[in-house]
Amino acid sequence: MNSEGKETIHHRICPFCEACCGLEIAVASGIKRIRGHAADVFSRGYLCPKGVALKDLHEDPDRLRKPLIKRDGRFVEATWDEAFAEIERRLPPIIAEHGADSVALTLGNPIVHKLALMLYAPRLGRALRSRSVFSASTLDQMPKHLSCGLMFGDFLSIPVPDIERTDFLLMLGANPMVSNGSLWTVPNFRDKAKALRARGGRLLVVDPRRTETADVADEHIFIRPGGDVFLLLGMVHTLFAEKLVHLGRLAVHVAGIEVLERAVAGFAPEKVSARCGIAAEKVRTLAGTLAKAKHAAVYGRVGTCTQEYGTLCSWLVDVLNVLTGHFDEPGGAMFPKAAALQSNSMGNAGTGKGIITGRRKSRVSGAPEVLGEFPMSCLAEEIQTAGEGQVKALITVASNAALSSPNGQRLATAMDQLEFMVSMDIYVNETSRHADVILPGTSPLEDSHYDVAFSQLSYRNHARYSRPIFPRPEDRPEEWEVLLRLIGIIQGKGAAADINQIDDELLMEDLRRTAGPFADQIFKASSHRRGPDRLLDLGLRAGPYGDQFGMKPDGLNLDKVESAEGGIDLGALEPRVPEVLRTPSGKIELGPAMLIDDLKRPAADLGRSIPELVIVGRRQLHGNNSWMHNLPVLAKGVVRCFVLVNPKDAARLGLEDGCKARIAHGGRSIEAEVEITDEMMPGVISLPHGWGHDQPGAQLEVAAANPGANLNALMDENRRDPLSGNAVLSGVEVVMTPVATRVLAGQAR
Repeated sequence: MNSEGKETIHHRICPFCEACCGLEIAVASGIKRIRGHAADVFSRGYLCPKGVALKDLHEDPDRLRKPLIKRDGRFVEATWDEAFAEIERRLPPIIAEHGADSVALTLGNPIVHKLALMLYAPRLGRALRSRSVFSASTLDQMPKHLSCGLMFGDFLSIPVPDIERTDFLLMLGANPMVSNGSLWTVPNFRDKAKALRARGGRLLVVDPRRTETADVADEHIFIRPGGDVFLLLGMVHTLFAEKLVHLGRLAVHVAGIEVLERAVAGFAPEKVSARCGIAAEKVRTLAGTLAKAKHAAVYGRVGTCTQEYGTLCSWLVDVLNVLTGHFDEPGGAMFPKAAALQSNSMGNAGTGKGIITGRRKSRVSGAPEVLGEFPMSCLAEEIQTAGEGQVKALITVASNAALSSPNGQRLATAMDQLEFMVSMDIYVNETSRHADVILPGTSPLEDSHYDVAFSQLSYRNHARYSRPIFPRPEDRPEEWEVLLRLIGIIQGKGAAADINQIDDELLMEDLRRTAGPFADQIFKASSHRRGPDRLLDLGLRAGPYGDQFGMKPDGLNLDKVESAEGGIDLGALEPRVPEVLRTPSGKIELGPAMLIDDLKRPAADLGRSIPELVIVGRRQLHGNNSWMHNLPVLAKGVVRCFVLVNPKDAARLGLEDGCKARIAHGGRSIEAEVEITDEMMPGVISLPHGWGHDQPGAQLEVAAANPGANLNALMDENRRDPLSGNAVLSGVEVVMTPVATRVLAGQAR
C-alpha cells in the first residue's frame, strides 16, 4: 500500500487476457502509470495496449461498488446484509419446491482471471448440487477439452507449441498476434514469431482471413470456414499413404494407430480439396513439410472449435503432431507442468480412469454433459420448457451469456421468465440487467492473484503471485467470501452463517478425499492463511516443485512465490509422456471410438454445396471480450465493429466502403458498417465478437456510445458440435444487403 501522495511501485499480473503479462504500476493518491514489468520472468517487460486500461477498470464509475436489488422494476442500492437477506428469502423456497436442478449456474470467462472465483465458483456448483451448470467453455473451447480428455485421459491436459524451439509452426483458426495465445499463454507473440523466422524457421497460417498473425507469417493460405476438418483429414491420409508416419520414442506409448489409418482411408486430398478450398497438391505438401521438419508443431484454436466439427478438428491437430514425431518433444507440442493445482500432476502417474461424458443429458434437447456442464445454448430452452427439472432460478458469476450466446435475445426473454435471478458481476450489463439481485465483484487491484489456469497452458513453466494494491472498503467482502455466503444460504445455514467455518469444512472434505490419513496434519499446516491464498499455498506445496510440507525444504510454497517480485522461472517445457497420461490404457489414444464414429459426418458431407456467403467472427486487440468495451482508453479512436468484405463480394452485393449493410440468418438480422478489404477470402465476411451494447437497462455508458452489432444474435442456438455441445458460431450462411450508402459523415474508421 502507499502513503498519501508518496509514489510506490507495485507488480501485478494483467487480468485482461490469456497472455498474463507482468505489470509495473506506479501509485500515488491513485494510479499514476502502468507499464510492463521488465523483471517479470514470464512476460519480460512486454505489455499490449490492454494493460494500461486496468486504471480505467479500477476507476470506472459504471463499475458496481454496492449490491443492487430490483424494486418495482428498478435497481436500488442496498447493503450487503440486505442483498443476502433477499437471496435467503427467495432462493431456498425455489429449491425446496422444485429441487436443486431448478437452479441453474452460469460461469463466465473472467472467472479464470480471478483467483477467488477460479477456486470458489466450483465449490458453489458442488454445494448447489444442480445438473443445470453452464459456462462460456461451450461458446469457445469445449471441443479441445473433450478431444484431449479422450486422447490423454484428462480434460485439462492440453499441449501447446514450444515456440522458442520450433522451426515450423502450422496454425489454423488462431490469431495470437491479437490474443497472445488462446489455450496457449504466450505473451509477446510477435517477437517470438520474429525469433522463429530469424533462426530459419517458418510460420504458416491457414485462415479465411489474412489476419494480423498471417501478416507476420511466411505464408498464408485461405480455407473455407468449416473446412478445417477436411484439410486435417487429407493431411493425416497423406502421412499414411506416403509412409511419412514417424512416432519415434512415442511408439510404445500410442494406441489405436491401425484404427485411425483405416478410418481416414476415404479422405484422400483429391476428395477433400473442394470442401476446404485448398488444392490437393497443397494438402500433400503441407503434410510432407510437417513430417520432414526437425522441430514442428500444429496449433488450432477458436476457428477450429466454434464450428460443427470442432471436436474432430481439435483431435486431428494433435494426431498430426503425434504421427509426425513432433509430440512431447522440444520444439513440438508439449505439456506444461504447472506449479500448483494441475490435475495431470496429481495421483498415479502414467495411468488413470480417463474421462467420462454423457453421464446425463439435458432435459429438452438431450445434449450430453461434458466436463460437468451442458451447452450454454441449451439454457433458454431449459428455462422456457415446462416440466420436471425446469429452471426456475439462475445464478450467474461473471457471465454475460445474453450477449455471448447464440440467439441471445431468446435467452434474454427467458431470463425475464425466471422466478429469481442473482448475478455476481462488476457491471449492470446485458445479462445482469435481468437479475433481481446483483452482487458486485472487486477490482482486480483489490485482490491477490495467481494464474491457476494459464500456468497450465504456458509456453514456459513459471510461478507468479500478485498481492492486492488497494485495500477493499471495510464494508465490502472479498469475492470468495461472497461465494461462501451463497453456499451457506444454499446449505440451509442462512445468510448469517459462519463462513470461516464453512470454508474449513469444505477444505477438510477435500483433504480427506485427497490426503487421507494426512488430512488433519495438512490442515494444521495451512491454518495461518484463509480463502484462496490457503488453497493456493496447499497446491504449491503439494505440487511438482513444492516443499511437500517440509520434506523438500528447497521446494515452493506461497511465501517463496510471494517474495519473488518478478516470479520464479521453472524452465522450458520438458517431455512428460508417459507420466502425464491418465488414460486407462496408460497410452495416447489415437482412435477413440467416439471420434472414429463421428467421421461419418464429414464423410457424408464431402459433396455438400458451398454456400455463396458465410460469416466468421474475429477477436480484437482493444476489445478481447465484451466487458472491455466500457473502458475509455480501449474505446477511443476508430470505430471497430465493422464487417470485413472481399471486393468481389462487395461488387456482387452492391456494397460500398463505409456503407451500412444488413446481415440476415434464420429470420434474424443485424446491421453493421462495411469495410472492403482483400484480407477476406471471397465468399466470407467477418464481424468482431462481443458487441451489441444497445440493450435497455444496461449501464455501460462508454460501450453504449458505440454499441456495435452482435454477431451471436444471428446464430442458431440449436446448432452445436454434437460431441462437445459447443455452439456453432463460425461458417454460418448469411444473406447480406446494403441499407445505407454511408454511415455518419466524418466518422473515422
